[in-house]
Amino acid sequence: MKVIYDKKFKVYFGTEVLGELVQTLINKEYSSVYILVDENTEKYCLPILKPYLEKYILIRIKSGEQNKNLENATIIWNSLQQNLANRNTVLLNLGGGTLSDLGGFCAATYKRGIDFINIPTTLLAMVDASIGGKQGVDLNSYKNLIGIFKHPEQVFIYPQFIESLPNIERRNGLAEILKHALIDEKKLFDKLINNSQIDYSHIEKLIEKSTKIKIKIVNKDPYEKGLRKLLNFGHTIGHALETYSLLNNTKPLKHGEAVAIGIICESYLSYKLLSLSLEELNLIVQFIKINFDKYNSNWNVNEFIKIMQNDKKNNNSGINFTLLKKIGKAQIDCICSTEMIEESLNYYKNLEF
Repeated sequence: MKVIYDKKFKVYFGTEVLGELVQTLINKEYSSVYILVDENTEKYCLPILKPYLEKYILIRIKSGEQNKNLENATIIWNSLQQNLANRNTVLLNLGGGTLSDLGGFCAATYKRGIDFINIPTTLLAMVDASIGGKQGVDLNSYKNLIGIFKHPEQVFIYPQFIESLPNIERRNGLAEILKHALIDEKKLFDKLINNSQIDYSHIEKLIEKSTKIKIKIVNKDPYEKGLRKLLNFGHTIGHALETYSLLNNTKPLKHGEAVAIGIICESYLSYKLLSLSLEELNLIVQFIKINFDKYNSNWNVNEFIKIMQNDKKNNNSGINFTLLKKIGKAQIDCICSTEMIEESLNYYKNLEF
């Protein structure tokens, strides 16, 4: 077991973390323990956790980004209230990004705040949602419009949970690992492209490295006033695509799928507007083409741009992007015209997978 980070909160990583979780619960002397699950983590992950816990109360919600809303937040708050949860209660978020965000938001606001612990069960949550300190819910399918900054008490990353994931959920997290490499560390990107067909059974080192990159950036700018905006690369278009897909597709894009498309489009913008080379652009695109499927929806550009204009990252100047100067070096606060955004979308549309 490793401790990746141990300042504002601890991030434990490895096969022995669940034993450390038990010790944390004992040391904190919580009055009650609640576990938030969805149908997948209840089936595949809770049986692994159960032998370590003597007594807990289960809260269930349905999986999927479409359920990260105030209706399900109310279900969680009601369960806490009806079971007489007090301020010495702890909520364990056993799940992916949706449960980490939603559970953290509910814990941080219930009775002005109870402790919560993240136990991420997806690759996406391990390298992204569980460790950023952003908690929130979507509003009318618009991503994370209601939320707060609040770190978990602890994070316990148990890599073996990945074994239960279908490939589509594994790819979800791969997009965030790629993003971390592109904005901060070319060596990590080189490692990714040299192993373009990722072996998910031996991904622990990638998880650890990616997690450390995000923690480093968040620590320097916890409230996203400057440097933390680096983490938005791929997400201005990616989040808009995710919202658009939730509103228009019967089978919406996963977060990582949308971010992968966003990375292609925003890498194209970086090539056109900054100093990213054509060779670097092609390397990024090739890696995504190997690991992700093509999204073939004929999106309405005007509707898409309207969604982007509602992005919380924008300012009075226009639609705000983080773009790449080169692989491993990014620039925040880049304003792009709607014409250039449409050009980047058409670039993606015309790619052959």
